[in-house]
Amino acid sequence: MKLVELTELIVKGLVSDPDSISVKEFPSENSDEIIIQVMVPSEEMGKVIGKNGNLAKAIRTIVQASSYINNNKRVNINIDSY
Repeated sequence: MKLVELTELIVKGLVSDPDSISVKEFPSENSDEIIIQVMVPSEEMGKVIGKNGNLAKAIRTIVQASSYINNNKRVNINIDSY
């Protein structure tokens, strides 16, 4: 499973309106890094970030672990609202 698809699957499972979520991969200046941008409606932001950012940390950990298993690249996940 690709990292963007994995991130999207996890985030869409957390929110009440999965169709409003946008997950995209962006190029990085460093060839050993992948940047994933997650766009979430502002009213759903708390469901993705979690208390004290614990859900966001867990999402990053799972995606990073998957990356290390498959291609050993560092993953940077940015979560923003719109």
